[in-house]
Amino acid sequence: MMDFLEEPIPGVGTYDDFNTIDWVREKSRDRDRHREITNKSKESTWALIHSVSDAFSGWLLMLLIGLLSGSLAGLIDISAHWMTDLKEGICTEGFWFNHEHCCWNSDHVTFEDRDKCPEWNSWSQLIISTDEGAFAYIVNYFMYVLWALLFAFLAVSLVKVFAPYACGSGIPEIKTILSGFIIRGYLGKWTLIIKTITLVLAVSSGLSLGKEGPLVHVACCCGNILCHCFNKYRKNEAKRREVSYYFPLKTLWRSFFAALVAAFTLRSINPFGNSRLVLFYVEFHTPWHLFELVPFILLGIFGGLWGALFIRTNIAWCRKRKTTQLGRYPVVEVLVVTAITAILAFPNEYTRMSTSELISELFNDCGLLDSSKLCDYENRFNTSKGGELPDRPAGVGVYSAMWQLALTLILKIVITIFTFGMKIPSGLFIPSMAVGAIAGRLLGVGMEQLAYYHHDWAIFNSWCSQGADCITPGLYAMVGAAACLGGVTRMTVSLVVIMFELTGGLEYIVPLMAAAMTSKWVADALGREGIYDAHIRLNGYPFLEAKEEFAHKTLAMDVMKPRRNDPLLTVLTQDSMTVEDVETIISETTYSGFPVVVSRESQRLVGFVLRRDLIISIENARKKQDGVVSTSIIYFTEHSPPMPPYTPPTLKLRNILDLSPFTVTDLTPMEIVVDIFRKLGLRQCLVTHNGRLLGIITKKDVLKHIAQMANQDPDSILFN
Repeated sequence: MMDFLEEPIPGVGTYDDFNTIDWVREKSRDRDRHREITNKSKESTWALIHSVSDAFSGWLLMLLIGLLSGSLAGLIDISAHWMTDLKEGICTEGFWFNHEHCCWNSDHVTFEDRDKCPEWNSWSQLIISTDEGAFAYIVNYFMYVLWALLFAFLAVSLVKVFAPYACGSGIPEIKTILSGFIIRGYLGKWTLIIKTITLVLAVSSGLSLGKEGPLVHVACCCGNILCHCFNKYRKNEAKRREVSYYFPLKTLWRSFFAALVAAFTLRSINPFGNSRLVLFYVEFHTPWHLFELVPFILLGIFGGLWGALFIRTNIAWCRKRKTTQLGRYPVVEVLVVTAITAILAFPNEYTRMSTSELISELFNDCGLLDSSKLCDYENRFNTSKGGELPDRPAGVGVYSAMWQLALTLILKIVITIFTFGMKIPSGLFIPSMAVGAIAGRLLGVGMEQLAYYHHDWAIFNSWCSQGADCITPGLYAMVGAAACLGGVTRMTVSLVVIMFELTGGLEYIVPLMAAAMTSKWVADALGREGIYDAHIRLNGYPFLEAKEEFAHKTLAMDVMKPRRNDPLLTVLTQDSMTVEDVETIISETTYSGFPVVVSRESQRLVGFVLRRDLIISIENARKKQDGVVSTSIIYFTEHSPPMPPYTPPTLKLRNILDLSPFTVTDLTPMEIVVDIFRKLGLRQCLVTHNGRLLGIITKKDVLKHIAQMANQDPDSILFN
């Protein structure tokens, strides 16, 4: 008998698609690899160099990920800005300039019409040589809708033909992959290329979506592709996921280093054109007052209500898409939603502009040089002190802007429900922030006018005198954006940090925290799941949420397979089964692995073997080991008894046997079992009674049991 597994076999230790990795085994293999390198480093100079390069490879990988992610982020932002402006016109000085860059160096720009310059021509100017009149408006309207449909068609077609995994935000799948699930190709090179291209097209089409969520997917693709350049990451699934269940301190430092490199790269590219790293830089001149916490909390309540409403309606629509004929026509769906969005958006300047530009304008604190309608106050040039503007009566432009923003709010609320989840890259951060920013600006202007006309009220007279600069509507927009984003995603601490990153507004931590916490409490009262967790459940991914507590008094024996009156558990014996017996079991079942016992009579547990490893090992033995036939005995023991002459060679497969599978007793509370699965990232554990094997609990069984206890459909969990 020969133990052909002394040499590693290609494929052994890997996983099938749509399966969960074994975290315990992967971490054990990495420790063995590291121990071997450390021991060999003392033997020669070359081995020492190899040990140093292995230790340094993690930092080099972070450097490369930061450079590639930052470069792609800058490229996407610049391209999306240019293509968004392309819907309205083109720069005659150079077609590659967007509207803002085209007019930068123009000598014919006035203060009132700073967005107009002879170098930038609308489509009506190019086609009919005029920009005035009803026909010119119709031409511009038609070209706007045409470009939007073209961009959307290209985006959905590229996704459908080349990379189906490039659709959506990617965050639900990324969370599931980081928890140990395998989705082949989801982080591959084709997905990266197509997602980068189609993200630009989707954002430029004017649909109510953002690019921040898909950028997480893009960055994860960069990390996964670059991981294959380094052996210790390429050959170990757990090492590529050191951010979820297992987060060592070194990973925190490496993540910080990667973020630093990406920020430096983005700063070098300067995609926002303002020499700043933040997307919506704010600089408010007036501190907030304690009384303003009341409207801030009201914005939090609005954000929670909007978040709960959006999640319920969007999940219902996505479920309808999955279960009806609608899902068979993704191109038609995208074109119809794009056409409706473009047709309704063009007449309103606040829906016509890009969502990022809209949020930036809503966050803005009106100054002397602002020509926006939101800053069209009466007596705007009569300043009482320095360059600061006092509260003043709203002018015609402000009232007009309020009506337009109210219509924009309704359109954004409705159309985002049908946009998120279509077969194109679509993020939710920017649309959610836009809804909150509009609501916040409306409330902020209302509070500002209330303070101006009723400064003698008790709620104002102690801190807001007549003519003082008391209320900052832009701050209300920022707080509203945080509230709505929190209501949809259920983030709290990370949300406040994200708002700091986007705006640079560190002194407004209390309003942001108050709105974020209120929105989460309100949204949680109406539904416990955030939008990404809801989509994970909708798709049936085996994601075990670490934040949810399991408080039911059930036992392991209530969840394990087999149940009472079920067929007996399928097992392998350690020294009495032939190759044919094992191959029959493999062909007749779909299990991911099999317990190995001493004998069927004793049911004493020996270990656990994976189905994939069995198949690969038997196929390899038939090719490389002479005399292995269907009647050859398979041994999982350390030593095999002497065989009679003229019997077929035996097959020794002890090296693929997990000799320390995780086990619990049949009376272990499920509360403890769930905690074990969460903290150790198990894919299965075996159930014993007095050392005898009784059954098995898989991650899928745990998820189904949790769903059943929560009165949800347990059959919604599709994968293991």
